[in-house]
Amino acid sequence: MKLYGSPLCPDCVDAVEILDGAGIPYDYHNITESLADLKAFLVLRDSRSEFDEAKESGLIGIPAFLMEDGSLTLDTDEVVNKAK
Repeated sequence: MKLYGSPLCPDCVDAVEILDGAGIPYDYHNITESLADLKAFLVLRDSRSEFDEAKESGLIGIPAFLMEDGSLTLDTDEVVNKAK
């Protein structure tokens, strides 16, 4: 699973702590540190309907979890529940 986020985002910091605490593996992509990660995130954000609500609310849409099967969620609890 890829986790797109930023240490500047409190929700992303919480997500990392939750995933680490639950022992759920992920590949972290810091969109505020790497232009390549930011570009990859923006491609997702601009092409996936999962971000519509976040964009309509003026949010960035992180943390964003891209699963190995191609599904995407912005919900940390959903990721934890799927891992159980």
